[in-house]
Amino acid sequence: MKKLCIYTLLSALLSLAACSKSFLDTEDVTTATEQSFYKTPNDAFKALVGVYDGLQTVWNGGVALPIASEVLSDNAFGGTGNSDGFGFQMIDEFDKSRSPSDQSLYGDNWSAYYKAIYRANMLLTHLDQVNWKGSENLRPVYESEARFIRAYLYFDMVRLWGNIPLLAKPTTDNVPQASPDDVYKLIAGDLVFAASNLPAVSYPNQPAATHGRVTKWAVESLIGRVYLYYTGYYGKTDLVGVVSKQQALTYLEDVITNGGFSLVEKFANLWPAASLSDYAGEDNKETVFAIKYTYTSDYSGNADGNYWLVMNGIRIQNVYPYGLGWGGSPVNGRLWNAYAVNDTRRKATIISIADEGLAFTNSKDQREYTGYYMKKYTPLIDEAGNSLAVKMGGTNFMIGQFQDYVSIRYADVLLMAAELGSPNAQQYFDNVRKRAFGDNFAQLPVNQANIINERRLEFAGEGIRYWDLLRQGIAAAAAAIAETTIVKNGDVNTTKTIQAGKITETKGLSQIPYSQVTLSNGVLKQNTGW
Repeated sequence: MKKLCIYTLLSALLSLAACSKSFLDTEDVTTATEQSFYKTPNDAFKALVGVYDGLQTVWNGGVALPIASEVLSDNAFGGTGNSDGFGFQMIDEFDKSRSPSDQSLYGDNWSAYYKAIYRANMLLTHLDQVNWKGSENLRPVYESEARFIRAYLYFDMVRLWGNIPLLAKPTTDNVPQASPDDVYKLIAGDLVFAASNLPAVSYPNQPAATHGRVTKWAVESLIGRVYLYYTGYYGKTDLVGVVSKQQALTYLEDVITNGGFSLVEKFANLWPAASLSDYAGEDNKETVFAIKYTYTSDYSGNADGNYWLVMNGIRIQNVYPYGLGWGGSPVNGRLWNAYAVNDTRRKATIISIADEGLAFTNSKDQREYTGYYMKKYTPLIDEAGNSLAVKMGGTNFMIGQFQDYVSIRYADVLLMAAELGSPNAQQYFDNVRKRAFGDNFAQLPVNQANIINERRLEFAGEGIRYWDLLRQGIAAAAAAIAETTIVKNGDVNTTKTIQAGKITETKGLSQIPYSQVTLSNGVLKQNTGW
């Protein structure tokens, strides 16, 4: 832990230019010290860019959370190549015996998360060192953005691992794990501060150059998400005494009333692979918060691409318009069957080899082949078979993918507000479903069971389903995920079992990297079941 927590200011600023297609393009800083750097608002801005860059790169190695979240859920299996190791099956089945040698699958992620948190903490602890004269209005904005990102990172980590060291300032100490409540107190405090200090600029009035930056609306939406998860998973009635149910709803209603967002008219148009010529584009009117990527990654220090998207790709074969990938997270047939035939989200969410008539011939190299792949985040090619990422100028199709990860959509805000008991709950619920069904819309009553099911259909492939299940209670999540079924491993029918007992034993938490347990000299304790 100590080894991975010691980062110099220089290392926190080396990648400043790599965070976004727009506002985060800025000059690298390579000759700064902690004492001399934080002097001007421009210095603070450059450090803030480094914080965004830290967020952007937490999934460049290891197992990306959007992928892991689908594999952990009932939406997808582990997949990958038939001759690959069984690490993704270990994740999928909550069973370390499936791949005993995989002791640190999330090792790169753990390190990257704490690097990113270090950057945020460095900026936050040096804000008083900056001369803000003439730019006093910038300080609360920069502080709010950094605190949101810190909260976002900790929320990822505490959900995935449950028991993590809590660092609220830069330190070289070998810090033991904090209680989840302490982590959530920091998260809640950071988000409430940011919600109170960011300007209320509605989406239509937001300058295009600032897309990708944290807004008041992103903060308020994340408060709703954190409230629902914490109170559900831990069985509490409020968010560590900081945010009540009514306050969480009020934040969400503010986004709905004043944020200026709306639903993109056609669900398919949200996703490049589902719309092609009529894609609504990045930063569209439904995007509340996205992690930005671009195609300029290389092997010389630029790491601003979407490294994880290729994991979803069809296994080692280009099939227009879909580019090849590693065959991870093959879609569970139960998800395909969960959609009504006239629900437009099914074909926009899932690649069906049979239904789309795709000439896929490489199933012999695919583990856990189901005939279905994730469509929302997948590589694309042109009709000649050329990677669109490479055509844009990317180094290759693996690190040059440029599709943003839309972390929070307006549809999520509507459904969260409905779940929290808004007086407009039925209207919000109906609005999401009307888009999905069009003329075939038939009203369903708004209740908890229907909302949770609707969230599955709306957000499949976006890394949300697993956490929605866990917040219904571990037993309920285990019952939903557990199954025995038949998949094809190398074109051979194979029985696959996910045991409910494994999920309850681990409490739905993942393996802390053993490399970190070793580095901490035993200060870190492994999660039960791992």
